[in-house]
Amino acid sequence: MLILYRLLLLAAVLLAPAARAEQVTVTHWGVLLYGAPYAVAIDKGYYKEAGLDIDGVITSAGGGTTMRNVMASSLPYGEVALSAAIAAMKQGIELKIIHTGVRTAGEQLWVTTADSDIKSVKDLDGKKVAFTSPKSVTDMLLTMIADKYHIKMQTVAAGGIGAGLTMVEQKAVVAAPVMDPIWPKVQGKMKPVFFIKDELPNMVQSVGVTTVEYAKTNGDKLRKLVQARKKAVQFVYANPEETAKIVAKRYNADEKIILASIKNLIAIKYWSEGEFEYDGMDNMVKGLQIIGEVDGKVDWSKVVDTSYLK
Repeated sequence: MLILYRLLLLAAVLLAPAARAEQVTVTHWGVLLYGAPYAVAIDKGYYKEAGLDIDGVITSAGGGTTMRNVMASSLPYGEVALSAAIAAMKQGIELKIIHTGVRTAGEQLWVTTADSDIKSVKDLDGKKVAFTSPKSVTDMLLTMIADKYHIKMQTVAAGGIGAGLTMVEQKAVVAAPVMDPIWPKVQGKMKPVFFIKDELPNMVQSVGVTTVEYAKTNGDKLRKLVQARKKAVQFVYANPEETAKIVAKRYNADEKIILASIKNLIAIKYWSEGEFEYDGMDNMVKGLQIIGEVDGKVDWSKVVDTSYLK
């Protein structure tokens, strides 16, 4: 009888499903560099040190899709565009913002061909200029630039960064947006017209979010997720070369291009360790108001929880 019991116990252990590792959600993972700290946290074992089993990343092309991925995941936590988080909350979804992700949109710039006569923002007055898609961040930034200089451009929705650059090459528009890590790939044949970092104040691009329901019973786990990311951000700033190797491997990208981009982003203090910058958040909201994505102010006290930063 004892032998039979032991055999049944062994069979139960062998047949029991293995505990599955979890994945965090990060907007534009594998394409843009919001995800660099998460690549580092996985590769350097910071999640494991914290007792977390995180082995990968769920991603999307951004916006509401990333927000829906967070909601549908077994681990409802991720880094999403601040605009997407605000839109979700406006729709009645109960979220908590628990850390800042990317603290600036300063890496974005508009470029033209190397032989173009366009040399400054004012030269864009009356010209055709591309952004990516309606009500996108590039749409918002271009509108803010036009307002700042009191100029009128014929703005064109290109559909994406690559499509906009093609339009510039084909002279369909005089300028189009680009950002790291795409900028180092094209700067040999394109020249900057203006950088957002030189023209507009800091605007928080992305934030870490979770659901109110998940936060109620998983506070310690969320705190570990935030602290592991913070440690990874510190590593990125201190070790750009090793970070580039890690990100290039995870993104299947050219290490030299990634390193050039990481150095560009370090120079503008792109990644936040998590602390909230309410001025930068308010600046993003003001931009979203311009393109009709937000009505009125956002009461951060109702949606931000700073306890996970401690």
